[in-house]
Amino acid sequence: MSGTKGYQPLTSATLSTRLGSIAALVERIGHNPSDWKVWEVGDGNLNLVFIVEGQTGAAVVKQALPYVRLVGESWPLPLKRAFFEHAALVRQERRDPGLVPEIWHFDEEQALIVMEFLTPHVILRRKLIDGERVDGMARALGLFCARTAFRGSDLAMDTAEKKADAAMFAGNVELMSITEGLVFTDPYFDAEMNRHTDGLDPVVAKLRGDVAMKAAVQGALMSFTANAETLCHGDLHTGSVMCTETETRVIDPEFGFYGPMGFDLGMLVANFLMAYFSQPGHRSGNELTAHQNWILRVIEELFFTFHTEFARLWNEERNGILFPRSLFEDQGQSSDAALETVRTRIWDDAMRFCGIEMHRRVLSLAHNADFEFITDLAVRVPLEARNLMMGRELVLTGPDIRGPRALTDLARRFNEEDFL
Repeated sequence: MSGTKGYQPLTSATLSTRLGSIAALVERIGHNPSDWKVWEVGDGNLNLVFIVEGQTGAAVVKQALPYVRLVGESWPLPLKRAFFEHAALVRQERRDPGLVPEIWHFDEEQALIVMEFLTPHVILRRKLIDGERVDGMARALGLFCARTAFRGSDLAMDTAEKKADAAMFAGNVELMSITEGLVFTDPYFDAEMNRHTDGLDPVVAKLRGDVAMKAAVQGALMSFTANAETLCHGDLHTGSVMCTETETRVIDPEFGFYGPMGFDLGMLVANFLMAYFSQPGHRSGNELTAHQNWILRVIEELFFTFHTEFARLWNEERNGILFPRSLFEDQGQSSDAALETVRTRIWDDAMRFCGIEMHRRVLSLAHNADFEFITDLAVRVPLEARNLMMGRELVLTGPDIRGPRALTDLARRFNEEDFL
């Protein structure tokens, strides 16, 4: 995992020359690099992203920068995060084939990954804002969360392999530190890089004055830092999912780390809830009601799929050191109660992580377009307030919410409230 020696950031002008000798790229997009068309499309917070189009195809080239792009060179960040993203993509492809882009080339020194260009896929967050639906998306994401959680854990992995892998990913400390700060800590005090919409001050003051809630958030942070249960995507949200009308793919796991099984699930569902609460800023009437109801059905199906697939994997692929068959089935005994205990703990963790993510996306540094695209603050502020207050409810009482339908019913109730 190299530093910056020999490293040079790509530009649209230099990419063809610098990457024109990579056989895996040339064979897929065309043998004449001088004819390639290159344009930068990166709109994320950290990296350079280019689309390269040749005579016979196209590719995506993603390169890490030695700093946080959203902030600039005043916030340095190591290039090794590209190593961890590549490693996470390789493992995700193995654990749920076809859900992540195909990797064609990785250059550790240059911190770049050349991968499949997903087209005509669009970022899921954009689709949700535009009122579009994706067939099969909830099932695909539920399967991805279940398969990566189970197959990356001591329930399925060889214990020596899992421990070695967890130790390696522990080196992704700088990106884990970003999560520890921006997600679990900064929203709850007047941190330097925080920002929130004018008019939210009463709700923000309520959250920052809630000692019990802040203690529960720090308890969730303890789980994040201490429970190396499985390889998590680390930043799974509707901006790291790309879709057509019928296909779903997952991208950008550079925050990959070994952590709680409920982390990715909770973060993802939080972003669906934010899409739900933001909808009155994007449409009205019957169209609003129909799209909000569809988003809540997505949440319910996602959880149902996760729980069902996790149970299937438990029964068919439980070959690790945890809950071995020698203690249950081999003695003619059922492990169903143990399975339910594990799934309940995953749910409890997911609910708290969900509530915290709902807070940080409104109060910390990196905000969601779901709310940010609502330019009329008189419309936006009450919607963000509903989101923040439901997040508080999930942090405080999430384990008491029993099941996806209870969660979506709670969302409907908060959607009718006025907190300002």
